[in-house]
Amino acid sequence: MVTSTIRETALDRFFLTILYIILFLVLVSILYPLYFVVIASFSDPHAVNQGRVIFLPEGFTLEGYRFLIHDPLIPRGYLNTIIITVAGTAIGVFFTLTAAFALANKRLFARRFVTGFFAFTMFFNGGIIPTYILIRNLGMLNTLWALILPGCVGAWNLFLVRTFYMSTIPEELYEAATVDGASVTWYFYRVVLPLSSAIISVMILYHAVGYWNMFFAALLYIRDAALFPLQMVLRNIILVNEALALSELDAETVAGKQRMADLLRYSSMIAASAPLLIAYPFLQKYFAQGILAGSIKG
Repeated sequence: MVTSTIRETALDRFFLTILYIILFLVLVSILYPLYFVVIASFSDPHAVNQGRVIFLPEGFTLEGYRFLIHDPLIPRGYLNTIIITVAGTAIGVFFTLTAAFALANKRLFARRFVTGFFAFTMFFNGGIIPTYILIRNLGMLNTLWALILPGCVGAWNLFLVRTFYMSTIPEELYEAATVDGASVTWYFYRVVLPLSSAIISVMILYHAVGYWNMFFAALLYIRDAALFPLQMVLRNIILVNEALALSELDAETVAGKQRMADLLRYSSMIAASAPLLIAYPFLQKYFAQGILAGSIKG
């Protein structure tokens, strides 16, 4: 058994104590807002507005969740979001991995130009109006494809995967495979992908979170309520309830509807975030590994 011969001085222990206190405060500052949203979604909105909800729910109620469950657009919104997330993640990860593999190949013709072309898109884009016109001319307006295809490949993700390939997979593997008669396609699917599970998990996580939280693109390109993703459905529910509260003349009725709108705001946050919070632990073990491996070599 190997024992450490390094002794901690009083100054070391003092420094570590201060460091642990700072880390604890940072942890609390991150976790408490999430915890507050959870307990506020089960509490009386009047108690939340008065600041009485701090550590435990007060005036326990499930009215917000009950309202969401009985809304007919919620299941449809969930289904649309699942379709967008699954299809967009599959397409995005496939094209990101293949394009990054090509950019990582030093034998690629005009490699520097192509890399610079992708880097250019990280700083400049066409803007909202030209993009809208492009989506309309491609016939994707008011379809789920308008939410899936335009953002399926991001330059930052592309460079992250390319860096992972360059720093993790040696060129000798490719040379050995070609000597044995392997094609580039066989080498990519049978050698590169099995060695890239960490970065693939990171890409799945990035794309899934992006598509699941998609809101602005749906606001621009979707008009049919039956095609709204979950985020749009929840937004409309909150806006409708707030509008109903403002349309009432009776002060007591206005207060009641406003409390319901506040309760729906917290409940909708949980309804939208819960699937990602449940899925994240299954990918978390690959997350740090993929990020670190993809940041070693540029």
